[in-house]
Amino acid sequence: MTRPSDHVGNTPLLQVSENLYGKFETYSPSGSVKDRLAKYILDDAELKGEISQGDTLIEATSGNTGIAFALLAAERGYNIKIVMPCNMSEERKQMMTTLGAELIEVGPGAFDEAIALRDQLAEKNGWYNTNQFGNPLNIECHYQTTGEEIVQACKSMNTEPAAFVSGTGTGGTIMGVAKKLREHYPNVKIIAVEPAESPVMSGGEPGLHGIQGIGDGSKFLVDLKEIDEIIVIPTESAKQRARELIKQNGMLVGISSGANVLACEKWISDNDFEGTVFTMLCDRGERYLSCI
Repeated sequence: MTRPSDHVGNTPLLQVSENLYGKFETYSPSGSVKDRLAKYILDDAELKGEISQGDTLIEATSGNTGIAFALLAAERGYNIKIVMPCNMSEERKQMMTTLGAELIEVGPGAFDEAIALRDQLAEKNGWYNTNQFGNPLNIECHYQTTGEEIVQACKSMNTEPAAFVSGTGTGGTIMGVAKKLREHYPNVKIIAVEPAESPVMSGGEPGLHGIQGIGDGSKFLVDLKEIDEIIVIPTESAKQRARELIKQNGMLVGISSGANVLACEKWISDNDFEGTVFTMLCDRGERYLSCI
C-alpha cells in the first residue's frame, strides 16, 4: 500500500517543440512542483524527530506550496496553517481549505508581511515553520530530484542541456537544478524568468502581477552569480501562452508554465546552440480558471 507522497517526482518530460522539453509537474499528487519540497522538508523533519502526528505546521505561500503541505498534512495527520496574500486565485484557496488547511490572509502581494506573520505565529504558538523561502532543503530537494531526473533524461535522449529556464518564486528549483546540471554539463546556461511587472532580479521594484507562484518580491534563495540571464515576461503574455498550451497542445498547465515556455522560446530565437532546452511545466491549469 502506498501513500500519495510516495508518488512525488519522476514526472514525465513533455516535448513542447523540436528542442524544448518541460517537466510535467501536474503528475505529482497535489498537481504542482511544490510537492517535491513539501515532501522533502517533512520527511527530513520527521526523520530528525522535530515533528510528530498532531503537530501544527505553518507556511507562507502564494498557493502551490500551501496546497502541497495541506495534502501532506492530511496524509500524515498534521494540522496546517497557511498565510497568503489575499489576491491569489480562489481555486487555490478552495483547494487548501478542502484539504483541511486554515487560511490567514494578508494584503494583495504582501509576501514580506505574510512571511513575517508566519514567523511570529510559529514562535508564539510553537508551530513548526517549514520556511520554504529560507530553507536550504528547498535547494537540496531539487538538486537530488528534479536536477537528477533531467540529467538521466539527457542520457536516455543522448542530448545535452543547452539551457534550463525557470521562473523563480523561492528560487529553490532553479538553484538546485543549476547545481546538479553544472556538475555534469558545465556549459549549460541557467535562465531565470520573472514578471515584467515585478522585475526584482533585474534591479526593478516589486509590484503586483498575475503570474502566481513566481516574482514574489524578493530574490530569496536565488544567487544571481549562478544566473546567466534573466528574461522578463508580462502577465498577459504568460496567460496567453498558457491558454495556447491548453488549447493547442492539450497541456492543462498554469500561468507560470506559460511564462516559462514563452521565455524558452525567446531564448531559443535569440541564441545559436546545440542540445536541448529544459523548463518546468509547474502546475495544473484548473487552479487558474477564474483568472486565466
